[in-house]
Amino acid sequence: MKDFKENPYYDLFSKQESNKYNIGKSNYKERIKKLNALQIAIEKTFRKDIQEALFKDLGKPRVESEMTEIYQIVSDIKYVKKHLRLWMRKQRVSTPLSMLGASSYFIYESKGVCLIISPWNFPFNLTFGPLISAIAAGNTAIIKPSEMTPYSSALMKSIIETVFNDDEVALIEGEVEVSTALLELPFNHVFFTGSPQVGKIVMKAAAKHLASVTLELGGKSPTLVDSTANIDLAAKKIVWGKFLNCGQICVSPDYVLIDETVKSQFIEACKKWIAKYYGNHPASSHSYGRIVTNKHFKRLRAHLDNANQHGAVTEIGGISESQSRYIAPTVLSNVTDETSVMQEEIFGPLLPIVTYSSFEDAITYINSKERPLALYIYSKSKTNIDRIIKNTRAGGTCINNNIIHYANHNLPFGGVNNSGIGKSHGFYGFKAFSNERAVVRQHTFGITELLFPPYNKSKENMAKWTIKWF
Repeated sequence: MKDFKENPYYDLFSKQESNKYNIGKSNYKERIKKLNALQIAIEKTFRKDIQEALFKDLGKPRVESEMTEIYQIVSDIKYVKKHLRLWMRKQRVSTPLSMLGASSYFIYESKGVCLIISPWNFPFNLTFGPLISAIAAGNTAIIKPSEMTPYSSALMKSIIETVFNDDEVALIEGEVEVSTALLELPFNHVFFTGSPQVGKIVMKAAAKHLASVTLELGGKSPTLVDSTANIDLAAKKIVWGKFLNCGQICVSPDYVLIDETVKSQFIEACKKWIAKYYGNHPASSHSYGRIVTNKHFKRLRAHLDNANQHGAVTEIGGISESQSRYIAPTVLSNVTDETSVMQEEIFGPLLPIVTYSSFEDAITYINSKERPLALYIYSKSKTNIDRIIKNTRAGGTCINNNIIHYANHNLPFGGVNNSGIGKSHGFYGFKAFSNERAVVRQHTFGITELLFPPYNKSKENMAKWTIKWF
């Protein structure tokens, strides 16, 4: 640790490093006690404060705060509490006959000191979700939340300091230089949620210490709508999924890939559902949020301008107001691959529509892009659904819906390649923060001892016999 003493966070890291084995030895009841304390803080003590902070940072409606932040955290804690005793047990496995006289099992043991770098779009959910898994697995953790949601970050710091001692869990606020300094330290595991570009930086830093990583990244999640789909129902769900949190969701439907014969019908259905959800003037709706920062507002406005310059048609929306960081729910057609909106993850309320003429073309188009975090399919055709799942790759998939797979704690959540490394949520989150330690116990004489040196012909024959029959 001598090389790290100049690091501004060395003392805090050293505190947790000294305490990690004590925390790692904690039993089921001790871990449950911590989770209960966190649950009370989120569900009761700080509930209204959380709603207020989210409104200040993101203009997030209270219902969305309850549904996508508070509910997700509390349900995650409840799920972990229900299953943790089983996860912490010895996991017994069979032992081959060639190891007669021995028994085998593995245990999930803590990794140690963990770094959690969380994003701004769901600041509480995507900070406390990984933390719940880290606590369940018996780790210490240092958290670096996003500086783009200052009210939420400050409140999370208060919650952490209320519930935990800093030699177990601590939260550090600050700009990107804080993350850079923290990544210089030899953490045992790093959990990062953010963009693929930053994910590469995190992975490179972790590699210097051979630290394991979980990377929850983003990308362009395609939403395929074929000619057999219930178009009105598809539009209803896609509009909800796309404009929830003002489109600032890693598993948001990034673009719609639709059969050209039903494109017009789909656009009309989108108009209907946008009006039903947000009224004719979404800017005055209490159900619609805002873009997180001026920087992101300008980025999205540039996407829209670039699309228009390349001949895209604004079918719905397109209105923006810089002072309030408002961008209307927007649907674009006639969008080409040359536009920036089709080259980068959108992360905002812009929905491009791309058409296809044959189903094979749709599959080819999806596979020409990086592997997405999510892929959504709207179809009544079992053949088409099966073809898409068999011939594409994605972190997760919903059939005739979108986003909801995130909320099922029984499912692994995470991406593949450009959209992420590793899985989280429920047992998969516990596993991400754990090391599977294999244990073999020899009870009696082991027959492998018959093959110890010195070697001779009879032992060679015995080895051949072992290979053949065991």
